[in-house]
Amino acid sequence: MVLDTSAFLAGFDPFSINEDQVTAPTVEDEIRANSMSWVRFKTAVENGKVKIKAPSEENWNKVKASAKKVGDMFFLSETDLQILALASELKAEGRTPQIVTDDYSIQNVATQLGIEFMSLATFGISRLLKWIRYCPACHRKYPADYKSTTCDVCGTDLKRKSQRTNKK
Repeated sequence: MVLDTSAFLAGFDPFSINEDQVTAPTVEDEIRANSMSWVRFKTAVENGKVKIKAPSEENWNKVKASAKKVGDMFFLSETDLQILALASELKAEGRTPQIVTDDYSIQNVATQLGIEFMSLATFGISRLLKWIRYCPACHRKYPADYKSTTCDVCGTDLKRKSQRTNKK
């Protein structure tokens, strides 16, 4: 199992399962210090129940390419990319990783990569989503990885929507 920050925030208990569990080095930075989630995380790491591992550059690049392809690159944090790259690395080793996350962008890229995921506090996505960004005022469309958050034509804040959906 590959544990995202949202797994700890949603109350996932690493001691409740026997599977190997791994997480990214930056997950700890996203958990508020001295919170119950932080205590759960630190206890699991200190007792060897959860291993912290950085992904290889090869898998990092593979994940970034997949995220760009489906339009989620703009919405993924460094931690999100590390989680996906770790799962990709485990899959390349012949294992069957499952990402524990409620983050829809992580779930979408995981689907693109053929990696299983499990949601805790949400239903999760049911189809692969390909995103575009658009202006709700003048309806101009932009690629999902468009760097600006406002429309070049009218200055309105851009929104995101699914361009097309495929079966999962």
